[in-house]
Amino acid sequence: MHRSAGLAVVAVPTRYPPAFMPPLSGGSMPKPSDDAKEAFRALVPTDRAVSTRPMFGNLAAFVNGNMFTGLFGDDLFVRLGDADYDELIRAGGTDFSPMPGRAMKGYATVPAGWAARREATREWIARSLDWARALPAKQAKPARAARSR
Repeated sequence: MHRSAGLAVVAVPTRYPPAFMPPLSGGSMPKPSDDAKEAFRALVPTDRAVSTRPMFGNLAAFVNGNMFTGLFGDDLFVRLGDADYDELIRAGGTDFSPMPGRAMKGYATVPAGWAARREATREWIARSLDWARALPAKQAKPARAARSR
């Protein structure tokens, strides 16, 4: 505690360091447009093992519990093996960094305009699905018990 001009100033610990939050306006996640959501749903493969669900106000697709593609605002990201990741970066993709400086390993953002380039985008999503399908299935987490107050 620090005293300044007769007032007590207390440092309140936060969950994240200060540099972690500023990129997101007011701490909120970017939301995809209706057009991006519609394009995403149209491009996700129809496969019994694939499911889509909301993630922090965005959409993501999963196979065997592993996320393989999704929206972050109007950006489309995919999860890829090293060779495909490098190829996408050479083709104009970027590291998927929901927070600047904190890239998600193995995830890349497809170049802007992905919704208009359906066939090329479908190919990146297919590669991503193949990569994630080969990963070990994630086990469902047990439901949390309700907290007593």
